[in-house]
Amino acid sequence: MTWLRSVLFNLMFYVLTAGSTLLALPLLLAPRAWLLPPMRWWAATILWLLRLLCGIHVRVTGLEHLPRGAALLAAKHQSAFDTVIWLRLLPDAAYVLKRELLWIPFYGWLARKVGMIAVDRAAGGAAMRSLLKAGRAAAATGRQIVIFPEGTRVAPGVRMPYQPGVAALAAATGLPVLPVATDSGLCWGRRSFLKHPGTITVAILPPLPTGLRRDALLAALETAIESETDRLVRGQRVDNPVDNAVAALRS
Repeated sequence: MTWLRSVLFNLMFYVLTAGSTLLALPLLLAPRAWLLPPMRWWAATILWLLRLLCGIHVRVTGLEHLPRGAALLAAKHQSAFDTVIWLRLLPDAAYVLKRELLWIPFYGWLARKVGMIAVDRAAGGAAMRSLLKAGRAAAATGRQIVIFPEGTRVAPGVRMPYQPGVAALAAATGLPVLPVATDSGLCWGRRSFLKHPGTITVAILPPLPTGLRRDALLAALETAIESETDRLVRGQRVDNPVDNAVAALRS
């Protein structure tokens, strides 16, 4: 049954994505804001199909931590699901993504038009300057920046080094960093065809204290995200993972 449900979902996912992309192409000639409702509708439909066809429900905690207007979210990235959910939860998400995605016909044109923040990983210092310039512009217009600090999808139970871009963005924009944990990889695995029924939890944690040095911010961020993600994967909960992370850093 899981295999059949996965076949149906994957088929509908690609058909819906291709169809929505083609229908949205005329909006390349319109103001950027006109693309936001179709994007949010697409994300909502994908989540509905996940629930209907795959038996995957979504639970979001910590929405009260999201400020109105500009925000900087550092999110755990286990699954393609993580690139869908923020289009639904945020009014004007600006994902930090690799530049190669802009080369995809049609999709890349729309991503560029809507103002996603593309980074050329091979460009060294120029890539960081471009990231900070785009991040400051997004924050100045009240957008919500979503960055995956590991830079790639990571399976549950696996850790990758956290990249310094998130700390540089925090310093450049003046925005506090909101850690986000998830267990999405348990239901929608990294590069996995099968979608397993269950509940995906997205946990938006309290913002980290402002004024931390870059190394201290990265350490606190990794501790908060990874400890909460581990607890989600094990089905355990605690009240204040960010407080625990900062306390551990200072001890």
